[in-house]
Amino acid sequence: MTSRLRRPATALAGIAATALLGVAACGESPQAPTGGDASATVVVTSTNVWASVVKAVGGDAVEVRPILADAAADPHGYEAKPADAVAFDGARLAVSNGGGYDDFFTGLADAAGGDLRRIVAVEVAEGHAESAPAEGSPTEDPHAEESHAEDPHAEESHAEDPHAEETHAEEPHGEDGHGHDHGANEHIWYDFEAVHAVAEKVAEDLAAIDPANAETFKANVASFGQGLDGLTEKAKAIGEPGAKVVSTEPVAAYLLEAAGLVDATPSDFAEAVEEESEPSAAARAATEKLITDKQVEAVVFNQQTATPVTEAVKATAERAGVPVVGMTETLPEGVSGYLEWMTTQVDSLAAAVAK
Repeated sequence: MTSRLRRPATALAGIAATALLGVAACGESPQAPTGGDASATVVVTSTNVWASVVKAVGGDAVEVRPILADAAADPHGYEAKPADAVAFDGARLAVSNGGGYDDFFTGLADAAGGDLRRIVAVEVAEGHAESAPAEGSPTEDPHAEESHAEDPHAEESHAEDPHAEETHAEEPHGEDGHGHDHGANEHIWYDFEAVHAVAEKVAEDLAAIDPANAETFKANVASFGQGLDGLTEKAKAIGEPGAKVVSTEPVAAYLLEAAGLVDATPSDFAEAVEEESEPSAAARAATEKLITDKQVEAVVFNQQTATPVTEAVKATAERAGVPVVGMTETLPEGVSGYLEWMTTQVDSLAAAVAK
C-alpha cells in the first residue's frame, strides 16, 4: 500500500518564501518564539510526536517548536501557512517524519536556510535498518546473504506467504527483524526501534550544536532508549502470537507487528481507505464479517482520520462486542511525553486483546 498523500507536493518552496515575506502582516503563529532561555537550542519539528522525542533527549537545553500540535490535525493534508515560518526564527535543527507524511515541512525548512541541520525520521530509520544486521563488513556478513538472497523466509513472506495476499502493503513487516519498509508505511513513530535511532541522531546533532551539553544528551537518550526497550517488551507480551485484528488504517502497523498480532483487514478495503476512495460493497462486507463473526480480537481505529467508512467499522465492532482500540497520529492534549503516550496505547491494545 502506498503512503497516503492527500495533495501533490506543489510549490512548497513558494509557500515558504511567501511565509518569510508575510510573517509581519499575518496574525499569530501557533508556535511563535516564546522568549524562553536564550541559551537553549531551538528545534522545529513537523508534529508534536517528534517534538516529544527531541524534548526527551534535549531536556531543558532545547526549545522545541512543533508546527502541528493539534490532536485533531491530520499532517497528511496540512497546508503550510505564512505564519508557520516564524517558528524557524533562530532554529538550529529541524526534525520531520518524511515518507510523504509531512511534505508541508520541506518547503518551510528549505526557506529557513542558514546553518539549519535537518533530520528526516524515515531516512534515519531506513539507514539504521540497512546497517543494523551486519556486525562486520557489510559485504561479507553471512547474515546479509541469508536474509536476502538465500533466506527461504524471503520467498515465503513475499511470493508464497498467504498473509502477504491478505494484507499486502499495509503489513509493514515484509522482512524479519530490522527489515521494515518504512517507505511503505510512514507511521514510524509506532516502531520503537526506529524511534530510538532517530533519538540517537537527535542527540548526535544536538551535541554538535551544543557541545557543552553533549554528556547530558547522551545520558538522556540512553534513558529514553531504556523506556523504549520497556515498551517493546510490553508489546511482545500482548495476546497470543498470530491473533488477528482489523485496522481502519495501518497507522499502528509496527506496534501490531511487535505485539505478534496479524492485521487481517482485507487488502481491498485497506487500500481504498488509504486512497480515500469508497471501498467496494464486497470489501466492506468481508471486513464486517471478520468482526461480526468475531474472527478478530479487536478493531484498531485511527481517531484522527475518521471517515463515514471507518466510523461504520467502529460501529459494527461496538454492536458485535468486539473491543475498539483508539490510536492517534499525534500526542493527545494533556499527554506530557512520548513514553507516556505510547505506554497508554500499548496498555489499551493489551487490554483489548485480553478480553
